[in-house]
Amino acid sequence: MRKCCCSRKARRFARSSMCRASLSTSWWGRAMAFRAFFRLLLLPALVWVLSGCGYQLTNSASDRLVTGQKIWVPFIGNESVSPTAQTVLRRALYDESHALRGLVAADSEASADLFVKGRLVSYTTKVVSYSSEDRAREIRLTLDVELELYRRGEAAPLWKGMLQASKTYPTNINLALQRNAEESALEAAAHIIAGKFVSAVEQNF
Repeated sequence: MRKCCCSRKARRFARSSMCRASLSTSWWGRAMAFRAFFRLLLLPALVWVLSGCGYQLTNSASDRLVTGQKIWVPFIGNESVSPTAQTVLRRALYDESHALRGLVAADSEASADLFVKGRLVSYTTKVVSYSSEDRAREIRLTLDVELELYRRGEAAPLWKGMLQASKTYPTNINLALQRNAEESALEAAAHIIAGKFVSAVEQNF
């Protein structure tokens, strides 16, 4: 009788051990499955966060401004009061593209790797300081320009945006000297615009 009782106890113990082992295996399997599922959810969330911060997971060399690439800057539309500002801006875009990234001027749009579209939205001057005799002493010149950069063969722009730059110049009772000062301020502001353009394009990649 004791043998039978011991046998039943042994069987109950064996079944209990098997149940515990089965539960342990089942729990471990569920934990691993949950971990894999959590990773699948985390990856797109991480990509979204990085994209929102302005980061890109891939950045091929073809997406960068490369030394030796040819750039074409055609006639820039002029909606301002200045008859010469668009010419000064065009020259500044060539100068800064070459100085900052080693780009070279193309002979035409057809031979260019990159080309620019733009329009001079406004050219304004405003007195910003006065002398003790209440006469204008300094004038601030401000340019507002809309620019777009395209790669050859692509319809969508690589970059598009509005840029602004200002430069202050002194007044002069000699109108010729004041005109020279204004032209120097225009050239300086145009180069600031061009430098901002190159930097903005680079940051977009």
